[in-house]
Amino acid sequence: MRVAGIMSGTSLDGIDVAVVDIEGRGWNKRVKVRAFRTTPYSGEVRAAILSVSNAAAHTSQLARLHFLLGELYADAVKTTCRRAGLPLDSLGLIASHGQTVYHEGEPVRFLGRRIASTLQLGEAAVIAERTGVPVVSDFRPRDIAAGGRGAPLAPYVDYLLFRHRRRGRIALNIGGIANITALPAAGKPKDVIAFDTGPGNMVVDALVQESTRGRLKYDRGGRLAARGRVHVSLLDEILREPFYYREPPKTAGREQYGREFVGRMLATGLPLEDLIATATALTAAAVAEGVARFVRPRMRVDDLIVSGGGAHNRQMLGYLGAFLPDLAIATSADFGVNIDAKEAIAFAVLGYETWHRRPANLPSATGARRPVVLGQIHP
Repeated sequence: MRVAGIMSGTSLDGIDVAVVDIEGRGWNKRVKVRAFRTTPYSGEVRAAILSVSNAAAHTSQLARLHFLLGELYADAVKTTCRRAGLPLDSLGLIASHGQTVYHEGEPVRFLGRRIASTLQLGEAAVIAERTGVPVVSDFRPRDIAAGGRGAPLAPYVDYLLFRHRRRGRIALNIGGIANITALPAAGKPKDVIAFDTGPGNMVVDALVQESTRGRLKYDRGGRLAARGRVHVSLLDEILREPFYYREPPKTAGREQYGREFVGRMLATGLPLEDLIATATALTAAAVAEGVARFVRPRMRVDDLIVSGGGAHNRQMLGYLGAFLPDLAIATSADFGVNIDAKEAIAFAVLGYETWHRRPANLPSATGARRPVVLGQIHP
C-alpha cells in the first residue's frame, strides 16, 4: 500500500510529506520511501499558528486555521507527488498528524473531572475531499482516552526500524521537542522506554529569531551557538526543574518551552549568543540526564541514532558526544532513514496500521492501559 504521511511539528518549520510503500504486517513490515518534501510555512501562517498555540484564542481563529491547514496539507501532498512523478491516485491512504496547538498529556482537574487533552489542527475532511484519497487523522486522542499521554507515538516505528538483537539503541528525534526511544538488545515492544527529554530546537530557534530580529529562523549548523559561551550555572538551574526528575512516561511541548520559558532566559540579561549556546547545550544535557536517570538503570546502551532538525546542528551533536562519550553516535541517515523524514514516515506507518484496524501505540511509551487503534478514518 502506498501511504503519504504528513507531519508538521512544534518547530513550525513547515509541512513534511513522506510517500512510502508499505508491505506486510507485524514487525516484519517492509517500508520503502518513494518521495519526501518539506513545504515551508509562510511567515503569516507560522504567526497564526503561534498566536493560537498555548494561548487564549478566539474560536473563529481556531476554526479558520483548522480548515486552512487542511487545504495546505492537501496542496503539500499533491505537490510532493507531482514533483516525484507519482500519480496522486497511486496513493491508497494519507495519514495526517496535524499541527499541535495544545497538548496536556498529564490530567488536570477541570470542572470537577480530571482531564488530559490534546488538539491538532488540519481538517482531514478537507484533505480527503481535495485529494480523493482516504485520510487517517487525530492519532493522539484515543491513546489519551485509554489512560496514556497521547505521546510519544513514534516509538512503534522506532522499534520497527532500529531494533537490534545484540545492541542496545536509543533513537533520538530532535524537533521542537527532543524525545528518545530506548530499544534494549533483543527486547520486545513491552520493553521499550520512551519519553520527551525536554526542549529540542524550540528554544534555540526562538532565541535566534530574537538575536537576528527575525532575519534567521534557526541556527544553521550551530554556527551562532559556536560563537557563544555556555553558562553552566544557568544550565544547572534549568536542569533542577521538576520535569527532568519526573519518571516517564512524560511529554513536553510549547506549554513548557514556549514564550514564557524564552522570556525567563532573556530576563537573565546574558548575551544572546551565550543564551543560544546554553540552550543548545541544554537540549543535549537534558537527553543525557534522561538517559542516565531512566534508561541506563534498565538496559545497556550502545548506539544513539539521531534524527530531526537538530541532527543538522553540529554544535548540538558535539554536545551530545561530550555528554554521552561512551555511545556510538550516528544519524538515522546512516540506517537508510532520511533525517528530516522520520516522523512523517512514522505517521504513514501508524496510519497504515489504523487502516487495517490494528493497534499501534506502545503502552510502555505512552502509559496507556492497553494497545488501541489510533485515529479516525475519513473515507
